[in-house]
Amino acid sequence: MTQKPWLRLSVWRCDMAKSESQDQVTIQSAVLRERHGPIEIVTINRPAASNAFNVDVLQGITVALDEFETDETLQVLILTATGERAFSAGMDFVAFLAGAPESDFVNDKGIAGLTRRECPKPIIAAVNGAALGGGFELALGCDLIVASDNAVFGIPELKVGHLADGGALLWLPQRLPYHVAMELALTGDPMNARRAKELGLVNEVVSSKRLLPAAMELAQRICANAPESLRQSKRILSQFVRVTEDAWRVNAAGRAAVMASPDSVEGARAFLEKREPRWVGFGN
Repeated sequence: MTQKPWLRLSVWRCDMAKSESQDQVTIQSAVLRERHGPIEIVTINRPAASNAFNVDVLQGITVALDEFETDETLQVLILTATGERAFSAGMDFVAFLAGAPESDFVNDKGIAGLTRRECPKPIIAAVNGAALGGGFELALGCDLIVASDNAVFGIPELKVGHLADGGALLWLPQRLPYHVAMELALTGDPMNARRAKELGLVNEVVSSKRLLPAAMELAQRICANAPESLRQSKRILSQFVRVTEDAWRVNAAGRAAVMASPDSVEGARAFLEKREPRWVGFGN
């Protein structure tokens, strides 16, 4: 199977370099944090693995968001990733096939501790390349999205026998026309940043060099407003797009059915072995 660049996952590595900058605090080597007054930048730092998430990413982002919520001096958080190739390719398949438990990727706040979190403050995704699978769901879990012009968005899980169970199938029908959402869900093919902006999924598209400055400018515009007004505005607006617990239960049942299928392992293995999957099919 010839893999397209936007779908390729790199092999997981554990040799992520730690930051030497005095401005940065490294919660885990896979997650970096940088403070700029009332704005915090949280960076997924696994470029050799297309910034796929593992237990280090889960723990690092969870800690950063927990502290962001309670720190009264912080008003906006920007979530981004190292490099220009990928925001995140989603789940680390090498860790998955090695038997990593679900708790290495998801906790009670969702994927990487974000996608089911009801954070009272604004979070901006600065998407620096491919946001695929759980990586797309991380971006969807944020309140605003600024994307580089080489960014693509997609949920290719069904191509490898998995399910986009981190919220994408619940959010996309609210944020895109039904038929566009269904095309993303049933083909697994990606959407480029320009198309995402035309459809209202992305706030701004800029060059790779302008990505973080543009996200910072947006964050500064937000920070210019009264903190309590910001929180109440987000709280009220989000009430009308919130996913219900019933929807999450339907989502969980779908995930359980898919993960119980041998196709979930076969798809991941075939992907890493760069061959066509041999699907078992329904009821086998």
